[in-house]
Amino acid sequence: MLPPAAINEGPPVTPRPSATVLLIRGDDPWELLMVHRPGGADFAPGAYVFPGGTVHEDDQVFDDELRAAAVRELFEEAGILLADSARDADCAKVRNLVEKGSSFAEALVKLGLAPAFDELIMFARWITPAQLRRRFDARFYLARLPAGQTVRPQEGEVTDWLWISPKGALANPEMTLVYATR
Repeated sequence: MLPPAAINEGPPVTPRPSATVLLIRGDDPWELLMVHRPGGADFAPGAYVFPGGTVHEDDQVFDDELRAAAVRELFEEAGILLADSARDADCAKVRNLVEKGSSFAEALVKLGLAPAFDELIMFARWITPAQLRRRFDARFYLARLPAGQTVRPQEGEVTDWLWISPKGALANPEMTLVYATR
């Protein structure tokens, strides 16, 4: 059931381009990374979601702004860097530059890194229904956890994270999942 404030009674709102990453770890069985949104978040407060968000202006410097948003959001929310030849130490360097005021795109350029768009496999596109106030045109991408990297969320982005099987997430009554995740 949606709260009344979520319903749009005027003309449809234009959906915002966004990207979500289902990060996979392991083979058999495999698990997905889920992050827990803060209670005061604008979207899905208190829910477990896959890392993702809307396209930002600095994503547009890349040829594929949606994949750029996916790479940036995965880094912001999980500390995982999908960049060619990136190592765990590069994650700390990018984070340091961002904390000093560089955009994510600028940090990659300064370190000679390029987003690994080829590591993102698009498998779904969902557009939020027209009757809602907040609408997203979301692309969902699959990616594998890069070797040697560990989850280190940016402070304030998420309150918790976990690796879990899809079946485990769906069966867990303690986890609040949003519709697209469920």
